[in-house]
Formats: sequence, C-alpha cells, structure tokens
Amino acid sequence: QVRVVESGGGLVQPGGSLRLSCTVSASRFRLYAMGWYRQAPGEERELVARITIDGSTRYGDTAKGRFTISRDNAKNTVDLQMNRLESEDPAVYSCNAEGNIGAEKVDYWGQGTKVTVSS
Repeated sequence: QVRVVESGGGLVQPGGSLRLSCTVSASRFRLYAMGWYRQAPGEERELVARITIDGSTRYGDTAKGRFTISRDNAKNTVDLQMNRLESEDPAVYSCNAEGNIGAEKVDYWGQGTKVTVSS
C-alpha cells in the first residue's frame, strides 16, 4: 500500500512564502521521482516542480526563480519552498510519487493541499 500525505498549505499574503511537504510511505514501491502539481478552479493541472532520486529537477514556468523543490531520499519526503507568492498561485497543490512495483511503472497522488493568496 502506498500513502502520499501533503501538508503546509494555507493562507498567505501576496509576496509571502509557504513551504509544502509531502511524505510517501510504501512497501514494495521503489520511488523514483516526486513532484508537485497544482490545479486552480477551471484550469488544467500543471507541473510546479519535480525532482528525481538523483536530484534532477524540472520546474514549471511560473515556478522558476520563486519556488525550490528539495527531497530527502532517506525519509521519502519532498518539500516545496514557495516564495514571492502572487495572485496567480492560488490552487490545490498535489504531490505525486513515481516509481515501480516490481516491473510495473506506477504513480500515486496525495489528496492535495490548498494554497490561498490574499491580502
């Protein structure tokens, strides 16, 4: 069984910061990459940031220069530090875990955590 649990969302003023955390717990699941995605009302889900087990990162355009993703392989956690949050950033942020169970490639999603930016 694989569990993906997020934390750290909430309300922040424009220009403020938030740190999201995600922990994956699993048996027989070989984790390869973890990432954060977000979906605003009426919009499609989009990549925020993704990091592989060897530390390779990829950022969505809106995250570049403002957000930083990091992970602790020993703890199966990934954090997303979000700085200079803007009015375009409110959304439900969801954590995704990619890996393998045996030879099968699988991925799992958390329930999401809401980020609101408002003064």
